[in-house]
Amino acid sequence: MKNYSAHESAVIDEGCSIGEGTKIWHFSHIMPDCKIGEKCNIGQNVVISPGVVLGKNVKVQNNVSIYTGVICEDDVFLGPSMVFTNIINPRSAIIRRDQYSKTKVKKGASIGANATIVCGNDIGRYAFIGAGAVVTREVPDYALVVGNPGKQTGWMSEFGHRLNFNEQGQAECPESGGLYRIENNKVSKL
Repeated sequence: MKNYSAHESAVIDEGCSIGEGTKIWHFSHIMPDCKIGEKCNIGQNVVISPGVVLGKNVKVQNNVSIYTGVICEDDVFLGPSMVFTNIINPRSAIIRRDQYSKTKVKKGASIGANATIVCGNDIGRYAFIGAGAVVTREVPDYALVVGNPGKQTGWMSEFGHRLNFNEQGQAECPESGGLYRIENNKVSKL
């Protein structure tokens, strides 16, 4: 018995696993051997390739292709038309399916519209990748990355607000009141 909902235009291949309460919208293609967690929302015109893993409550906006080698942990947001790559040096005439690079997007991270994540660069917990950014290196937990090439310009709270650290290395999220500490250029929640 199906425990998720899918629009009639969606293509769902045999051999994939889809969690309870997940919604799959128009013209999306879910390929074999991928694992989609509970309560995910897969937007219109999304492709999820074989072997991809999405945790619980992952939001995938319209026109996103998630290629083999990508793992998204719980509560990840993938903005409209953002892009993952999985080969560092693609050529049409050369098959490199055995060379896919892995990319992990850790819990709570957000990737903005039209951003590009170059394969092999993990995105830290609760990191925030701005719209249109091109990520070419690892992104630390709570980091704010913008631009092309992507550069870290600050830190973000778990609620998605910029953190302003005082002289003691502490910051407070203006929405949640959660406290954060920066030490040795690493942020942690108190």
